[in-house]
Amino acid sequence: MLALGRALLHSPSLLMLDEPSLGLSPKLQKELFKIILKLKEDGISMLIVEQNAKKAIQIADKTYLLEDGKIALKGGKDILKHKKIKNVYLGGRY
Repeated sequence: MLALGRALLHSPSLLMLDEPSLGLSPKLQKELFKIILKLKEDGISMLIVEQNAKKAIQIADKTYLLEDGKIALKGGKDILKHKKIKNVYLGGRY
């Protein structure tokens, strides 16, 4: 949260976030994603690498799945319905 706050002091047009929810409690993760969504609504572009695939896809405009350094799958929110996303990244159930 502190790192995000420090980054915002510079009024960025692009934020690059690497695992922003890592190590946060579920409550703080929820708050963090609310903040990220608000920043998006305020017009700040973001590139997010995130372990919480479901939440990241829900707030993303575009999603890219990388495998071995190559784009294996890309799409919008509808990507959540893709069999590969469900089975590999969402535990086979959604």
